[in-house]
Amino acid sequence: MKRTLGLTLAASLLGTAVYAQEKTVTIASWGGSYQEAQSKALFDPAAANTGIIVKQETYGGMSDVRLQVSSGAVSLDIVASGSGSAARAGAEGLLEPLDYSIIDVSTFYPTLKSEFCVGGDVFSTVYAWNTATYGDAGPQNWADFFDTEKFPGKRAYRNKVAGALEPALMADGVAPEDVYTVLDSEEGIERAIDKIRELKPNIDVFWSSGAQHAQLMKDGEVDMTTGWNGRFDNAAKDGGKVKYSFNQALLDYDCFAIPKGAPNKDTAMEFLAEISKAEYQDDLPKYITYGPTNKAAYDTGEISAEVAAGLPSSPANAAMQLPVSLEWYAKWETIADEMYQEMLTE
Repeated sequence: MKRTLGLTLAASLLGTAVYAQEKTVTIASWGGSYQEAQSKALFDPAAANTGIIVKQETYGGMSDVRLQVSSGAVSLDIVASGSGSAARAGAEGLLEPLDYSIIDVSTFYPTLKSEFCVGGDVFSTVYAWNTATYGDAGPQNWADFFDTEKFPGKRAYRNKVAGALEPALMADGVAPEDVYTVLDSEEGIERAIDKIRELKPNIDVFWSSGAQHAQLMKDGEVDMTTGWNGRFDNAAKDGGKVKYSFNQALLDYDCFAIPKGAPNKDTAMEFLAEISKAEYQDDLPKYITYGPTNKAAYDTGEISAEVAAGLPSSPANAAMQLPVSLEWYAKWETIADEMYQEMLTE
């Protein structure tokens, strides 16, 4: 009896020790085809290779993180986020600074990481046109997009300031490398808004979501619009007569962040280091038309030249674009959006 009890106790203690050694992370993303792609390319293979147990959830964005941190009941270890949202959340004290001695970003594009988030995928804000209206000879820069004599037709434009001001300044003759310098004042912001104000009579719709601007092009309701490249790819696959260009596009990214007080912070840092490797990121384009943030992913042989030609972060396409400045958005977005909304209601 004593021997049986001793063996049972020993087994129990062994089981406890094994359980204690298990590493777990809880990751929250946005669900749907996006999270499915993340799972197939990043989460599942990295879990298999590291032995880290991954629990997945969907969430509503940084508002959920704010609620957890403020209540002191943080259950999430890693969250997917837009780069701008992560920058603002980091400044608010909602995120842990990332340890780049653990997470190797030496082969990342330098603009696709920040103190509080590491890039997970790359997308672009582009101008797209209806090929039924213009054929293949659509606009090739933002000046063309704003030129209603050269390209008459209905436009759509974003109803928020994010991604709205930079194209207007480029259309007004500002060189891409000078855009954020000009925007670093209320006068510069007003200059961009004035340019959009000029175009406003030709803007039929101020869109509020990626689904909306993709549908506008798919249905042929407008002749050209701004929007996100992946959405236009999907619209084209569904039969939409749409093309776009990466020239002067805005290079932006989604990223991964660790909420302040994450219960498995060290494991989360280890897991982010794993999924940032080229061997995982080169699988992303198999499941979603967003590019890897790790440039080395283009050198593994997994991404063909044909596929790379359609990805925002391929070296050739990235070189044509203006990287979005998170520093500018952290400093100016609130003020700029108030000014922009005033223009919209005029």
